[in-house]
Order: sequence, then structure tokens, then C-alpha cells
Amino acid sequence: MKIFIAGATGAVGLPLVRALLPLGHQVTGMTRPGRGADRLRELGAAVSFADAFDPKAVHRAIEAAAPDVVIDQLTWLPADPAEIIKAMPNDTRLHREGGANLIAAAEELGVRRFIMQSRGFYLEAPAGALADETAKLRYDAPGEIGESTRTIGAYEDRVLASPSLDGVVLRYGFFYGPGTWYRPDGAIAEQARNGESAIIGAGNGVWSFVHIDDAIAATVASLDAEPGIYNVVDDDPLPVSEWLPAFARWVDAPEPRRVSVEDALKSAGEEAVYYHTRLTGASNGRAKANLGLAPRPLLWRDA
Repeated sequence: MKIFIAGATGAVGLPLVRALLPLGHQVTGMTRPGRGADRLRELGAAVSFADAFDPKAVHRAIEAAAPDVVIDQLTWLPADPAEIIKAMPNDTRLHREGGANLIAAAEELGVRRFIMQSRGFYLEAPAGALADETAKLRYDAPGEIGESTRTIGAYEDRVLASPSLDGVVLRYGFFYGPGTWYRPDGAIAEQARNGESAIIGAGNGVWSFVHIDDAIAATVASLDAEPGIYNVVDDDPLPVSEWLPAFARWVDAPEPRRVSVEDALKSAGEEAVYYHTRLTGASNGRAKANLGLAPRPLLWRDA
């Protein structure tokens, strides 16, 4: 197939390009000028320079590539995970405006399939249950998280309701593994070894992770799978009170300290408290059945 990837030099985009090319696909990666373009060229991908916020530039880029499939892997994430909430407004805008530009161009130019990156960790589910693909994103989440979920939820609805596109929504868990924050030499490990890790309150928020290579394999499979929503997550959703101490042991870091909800609200804000006390895990049965997802066990679960 001819495949156009927006965000082709990111944590998902670049390994996705690397996986697609040996399968015989023609890949065009949309990126900004810089070293990322050289990485795409050395893999054998075509490079398209376009600003996601410029609808005419996006239209021209997709028109030139003439793809069968457009994949949106755009993100605006900081190098330092401590800055995630500060960066979230830019990321939200990227999904709201950049995503709208991509899907509009794809529809106008007769693209067959549109695949978008979504979130598998902001989903509604009853206490003690896992969220399946019918779950909605948590529009009532506080602060910047709520702005993000409402924007991404509207984007999901737009993709799935398109009359001309086969829409696929991939709700990924938190990425771990090479090139991510969650690896032995990654930013989260560095925080842990510096004694900066903390469990807020009961740490009962349940997180779903996914190894980056498993996420890539599922994304490749989504090229010709049944359209719809897929939770691309592993089999080991765990509360923060379990996975964070195990992660610390895995990277030879001290035990995370405990912080009360009241103190965390003052020092870290309501979004941080939400991450540690309100998130729910997701189920992956549909991705296993339709995408062949075979996620490896969480690498630090038994550390």
C-alpha cells in the first residue's frame, strides 16, 4: 500500500515506518525540517514537509503522496515527563486542528482508510472493571486532561462517522520500551533513581501499558482489519500502588515515597492526583481477535 504517516518521526511514527517498509509498503512521512527527515530518508521513506496546522500544506502533502491510508501519529510531548501537563494544551490543539486538517484532506482526496492515535488510559469504566471499546473518554476529567479527552473524543467520532473513509481508532496504553519514557535509561527511570517518584493517596488509579513493539505490530495489522475502535493495551492493568514500586525495583531505584492527596493537590495539581487515583484499565479482547495483538507481560511486573 501507499501509506502517509503524520508525525512520522515520533515515538510511534519512526518505528512504524521501520516496520512498514520491509513489508513492501511505500511510506511518506510528514514531519518538520530537521534531523527527523534524515532518519526517514535513511530508512527509505519519502519525506513530506508540512505544518499540521496549515490546511493547504497538509492537503498538498497528501495529494502528492496519493496514499491508500493516512495514519495520524501526531503528538506534542515534552522531553521531560514532569512537563506533561504544561505541554498538554499544545498537544490538544494539535489533535483538534491538525487532526481536522488531515481528515478533511483525506476525504477530499479519496483516501480509503484513516487510522488515528487515541488514548487507552482516559476511558470510563465502573470501579473494579476494565473499559472495553464501547467506553467513552472521560469528558469530566479535571483541567487539561478534560480538554484533551473532549477533543480526542470528538476526533474519534469524526473519524468513525466519515461517510467515505474506513475509520480506525487505536486507543494505545502508556508506551514503554525503546524510545519511550518507561525504559531502564528513560526519563521516568531517571526520576525514580533521583528519588522523585511518589504514590499519591491510595495509588488506586489503574494504568494500562503497552510495549512499543506490540503497539507497532497492532498498528500494522490495522491496515486491513475491520474498521472501528481497538484498545491496544497489554494484559496487565495495574494500580499505581503496584506498578510504580515494581518499576522502581526494575530500574534499581529507591521505593517511591507516599504523598497525601491534599499535599499533592497543592504541589502537583489536580491532574496529577487524577492520574494516581482515577484512571481505569482497558481490556484488549477485540485487538487480540482482530489485530492479532499478543502483548508481552509487563516487563517489570514481577521485579
